[in-house]
Amino acid sequence: MSEEKKKQEFFEIQRIYIKDASFEAPNTPNVFHINWTPDIKFNLNTSAKKIEKDIFEIILKVRVVVKIKEDLIFLCDIDQAGIFFIANLNKKRLNHCLYSYCPNILFPYARACISNLISYGSFPQMNLGPVNFDALYHDHVKLEEKNINKK
Repeated sequence: MSEEKKKQEFFEIQRIYIKDASFEAPNTPNVFHINWTPDIKFNLNTSAKKIEKDIFEIILKVRVVVKIKEDLIFLCDIDQAGIFFIANLNKKRLNHCLYSYCPNILFPYARACISNLISYGSFPQMNLGPVNFDALYHDHVKLEEKNINKK
């Protein structure tokens, strides 16, 4: 293989899968009869783990908690994962890929899984809106830089 080929950037999705899924509706069937004015909380978290040279597992954790007043209506957790082959990126581009680009690929799968679980729980359909992972990543980088400069 030529030196030029060795330096070429590579990105490949090897596998996308559900690592963990949970749906809880502890107060059914009583909650089916109350006025539907939910308080919805939505949480995202991303982790990346190097499996071997140039192969990474990315996990996008999505949590949706729905309450009405103090009553828990349902809780849905999805760990949507993917295995990605990523080679020859500098550290800055690799981090952006791991924590922005890959989660952006995984999010539609997590969103569909959450929507299905909620529907199967007999609750009104919930379509999560798009997430700007680039903005979240850049905010995180700025915060890290700010914390480093404080030290």
